Order: sequence, then structure tokens, then C-alpha cells
Amino acid sequence: MSRVELPDHADQTYGHDLLPALLEPGTYAVRPEPSGPPRRPWDEVGAHEAEARGVYLPVSRLPYGPRGTVAIAPGDVRGTVLIPERCDGCCCGLDERNGPNLACEQCGLAVATRVDDCGRWQAVWLDPRAVRPAGVEGPARTPAGWDELRETCPDPPPVEQPGWWSPRWEASVAVALARLLAVSGGRRIVVPDGPVAGAFRKALDTLLPPGPSARNLVLAGPGLSVTTADIALVPRHPQTGRSWQCDAGSVVPLAAGVWVSMAFHDDRRLAPAAAGMPDAVRRDDPPPPLPCRPFLPDLDVFLRTLARLPAAREPWLRAVHDRVRDRRHTLPCF
Repeated sequence: MSRVELPDHADQTYGHDLLPALLEPGTYAVRPEPSGPPRRPWDEVGAHEAEARGVYLPVSRLPYGPRGTVAIAPGDVRGTVLIPERCDGCCCGLDERNGPNLACEQCGLAVATRVDDCGRWQAVWLDPRAVRPAGVEGPARTPAGWDELRETCPDPPPVEQPGWWSPRWEASVAVALARLLAVSGGRRIVVPDGPVAGAFRKALDTLLPPGPSARNLVLAGPGLSVTTADIALVPRHPQTGRSWQCDAGSVVPLAAGVWVSMAFHDDRRLAPAAAGMPDAVRRDDPPPPLPCRPFLPDLDVFLRTLARLPAAREPWLRAVHDRVRDRRHTLPCF
């Protein structure tokens, strides 16, 4: 098993269909923060204890499960059985509401939680209190270099059939949007044209005040020309989770696959060639689908990310959080 970064959409709830696996086979990711039951309401926890657990704005309930749960693809699990009395879910599958629902086949100890309900990315979360890593013979996998990112990192298409925006894009942009607000200092951000503008401009213009005092945003990373800017949107390594470093005043990481798609996109549309093209040379693949609506970042992922940034304690950013939370159905950027 090779370690990768925890995807931005790990805790995303999307639609009412069955979603694919969170991770590729043969990989695993670690969640550093507490997760799972028991959960305690905000009024019972209080702001001081919540901040000690990395939550800086009020949320409905805080998880008090273990830190360091390990996500793997469901197909990579061996030697476990379901615990029938813990196999509850919301609709079409299992979730984590009752705690671990998988037990060791030999000893019966609860060891993991399988999540595969509709609207949830399918994964098995190993309980760090019941499992341990074990080394195997063979060479360790070396993380890919930054120069290999464009060739080795899968970039999810921004638009899926039949024209819906990719939920992975919606989650990753929501995470980066929260971090952009945090480094903006409450000043307007000037967004460059192109895919970055399509993903971020409307939200930033809606949530930040207008005015002459502004900070410039650029897309920076391997394969792009070096440009001085106030804020750089850079790739986050898909294996190590580290951000590309540059000389910008502030650096905001973006999921590598989304960054690659933005940095090296080709928005040219296919057009028919000369009339009478032989059928044998016509392409069988249809052109990429066009989106059926403007891009909108994932609101719940945005609020969850913002609540876990220390900068959210600043009054102006707390006001942005509360505005989005209370007017979620009327803001044009959500």
C-alpha cells in the first residue's frame, strides 16, 4: 500500500446516487483530525475546547472519535466481517453513525468502518486503535517529482456526463476558496482570466468587498512561467500533500489534478473538417460535454474548511462565514 494525500472530497456528501471509491486500489490516506462517534454538540463543548481540537467557528456537533483513521479502497480489505447491529445507513448503504461496523474475522474485534451509502464516497476507515502498519519486503515507492506531475497525476475532467460539474472539482475549489479568503486580509482579489476565473471569480467578488485596494492572484507551479504576485494558487502534491513553493506573498494549495487541468487546459472546441470526410476517419469519441450551469463550489465543504482555519476568528471572516451559512440559497456563488 502506498500513501497518498487525503482527498478534498473525503467528507463530501453529493447527490443521491452511489459514488465510486474514494481512493485508488493499493493506496491509503490518513485523516489527522478526530472523526466518527461519539459526537458532542457545540453548546456542550464550548469555544475553548473546540479550538483545542482545531475548530474555530460554531458547528452543530464535534466528533470525538480517534485521530489518524486510515482510509483504503473497499476492495483492499481482507479478513473482516460485517457487524450486523452496526450496519445502519441513511438510504442505500452503510455509514459511520454507529461506529466501526467491520470486525476481524478471527478474533471478532471491531477494526474498521465501511462507508458506502448513497451520496458518500466509498471507503473503509481503519480504526488506529485496532490496527497497526506492517512492513513488507520490496522497494519503497518514491514520490513522483514535480516535473512528472503533468504526466503522472490524473486530472478529473471538470464536467461529467450529462453536463454536471465534477463533485471533485466542486470540493477542491471550495477548499481553496476558503484558504484564499483567509489570506486575502479582507481585500479584493484580482483573478486572472481563464479556468481560474470560472472557478473562483464570482465567489471572491461576492464575498469580498469592492475597492481599489486589491491583491493579485496567479496560477503558479511546475511548467508555468514564474510571475511575481501577492497570492499564488499552486499544486498540492498528490502523494506527499506538500505545496509547490514560490516567492509569492501567500501560497494557496489546490488539488494537483484540478491544478493540472487549469494550468494546461485546452478550451478549443472540435469543428468539422472539410465536407465529405470519410466515415472511416471520423472520431468515435464525442467532444467533451459542456456544463449545464455556471460553476458553484461545494458549500458544505467550504464552510467546514473555513471553520477549521485559525484566521476564521477574525471578525470580518467570521461575518463571511455566517453570511454564507445563513444565506446559502440566495448567494449567487453557491
